Amino acid sequence: MQVSLMMSLMCFGVCAKIQPHTAERALTEHLQLLALADPSGDWQQYLEIVSGQSYADKLEFKDEIYQQINQFWQHKNVVLPFSRFKNHSNLSSQQIALALEPNVSDYLAVKNIIRKLLWLGQQSSWETIAPGGLLRLGDSHRTINAIALRLWLLGDAAKPLELTSVYSSELHLAVVRFQARHGLKTDGVIGPQTLFWLNRTPYKKAQILAQSFVEKTSYLATIEPRYILVNIPAYKMELVDKQRLVLSSRVIVGKSYRQTPVFKGEISNIVINPTWTVPRKLLRRDVLPKIKGDGHYVAEQQFDVFDYQGKVVKKSPLQWQQEATGRFPYRLVQRPGSHNALGRYKIHFQNDLNVYLHDTPTPELFNEPQRALSSGCVRIEAIQELADWFANNLVIDKRTWKRLQSDYETTQWFSLKQTLPVHFVYWSSWVNEQQVAQFRNDIYQKLIPQVQTQIASAQPVSQNALPIGPLPLNPAVEM
Repeated sequence: MQVSLMMSLMCFGVCAKIQPHTAERALTEHLQLLALADPSGDWQQYLEIVSGQSYADKLEFKDEIYQQINQFWQHKNVVLPFSRFKNHSNLSSQQIALALEPNVSDYLAVKNIIRKLLWLGQQSSWETIAPGGLLRLGDSHRTINAIALRLWLLGDAAKPLELTSVYSSELHLAVVRFQARHGLKTDGVIGPQTLFWLNRTPYKKAQILAQSFVEKTSYLATIEPRYILVNIPAYKMELVDKQRLVLSSRVIVGKSYRQTPVFKGEISNIVINPTWTVPRKLLRRDVLPKIKGDGHYVAEQQFDVFDYQGKVVKKSPLQWQQEATGRFPYRLVQRPGSHNALGRYKIHFQNDLNVYLHDTPTPELFNEPQRALSSGCVRIEAIQELADWFANNLVIDKRTWKRLQSDYETTQWFSLKQTLPVHFVYWSSWVNEQQVAQFRNDIYQKLIPQVQTQIASAQPVSQNALPIGPLPLNPAVEM
């Protein structure tokens, strides 16, 4: 079975090179993508018509299919080249197929990867691999062969690995590569998270990629030329200026039970040496239990305590412990400094959710692969570089900014020449600049399972619907 599948993949790659990229093929692949992204639509029906044998059906429905594709993308705020043509009768089928494609840099790569994933789903049952424990370099286990084959099929191994039950160094490299593009700890240990993604069916991964591609393409179609974007499941921030990536940074986002919201705002200020007023909910959940356990916590964490009239309140550690067991009618404000929960900088935008971008006193947490660790705000690793960009481009009072760079105690708010849009999005899959498919855990369980359509079946609607196209012999386009 393994040998026959490997031979099929080799044939797939070779045959793909000699297949002409026809208009029908391009349209079929586009419909496959839409059927995955929007199973509730009529895309599967259109796919059966285009990939079927009836020329009459194709002729009858072609204009309807063209218009439905165009309308789908229009509803997603994406203007296709197709919509700019007043008369389509003068266009060849090849020109129409190309005019129906979104004019974005990653479309062809996404389409190629989806085609390959669907092909793998049709060729293999993708049985669950369950070694029953952790597997490390040098271990022997009967599932090693299946793991090695799967990593090659997915493109993480550069060549077919030797069929053996021993976890080899070549397999270790493939596992690390697989872990990296799934946002996992790159230790080469095959554990629950790595197995989860190894066992994810090709169809499901194609569906996740298609849905994320449509969401991302739609969102970016109307975005401003200058903005900050945080992709929550990717734990990543990007600063874009004049549609060019200026800065990228790892981030920490909210825990699963204190989620960072999907959100759009306008950054209006940046704060040096911010104070931190503890939100009431966090006060109850996190801070008061610590004060109950140790009344010195208030002084050690450099909190000033205010009553609701704004007057400073002083008490002994024992008194604070006693107060923490009751209603606690006070406000806690943490003074600036290296201990402060917001760190050196806070980037402020007005919102009712009490979230913002800021520094952190615990930068070591950026080395964690799973960084859903905050109470909802977004912590930025490259905060100094981001602050410098604000100072050079948007801060009005540059003289005071420069003076405070050596001051770590004075809190100062800085106004900006203009607001900067900030976007919090939730895209769990994408194709990077190297055309490598990336997948991330659905940390907030936001991805609603879609009903699998007939396209996912091991018995395809038509042999003509098989996702054949130009792909390399080596499955280097990783899936």
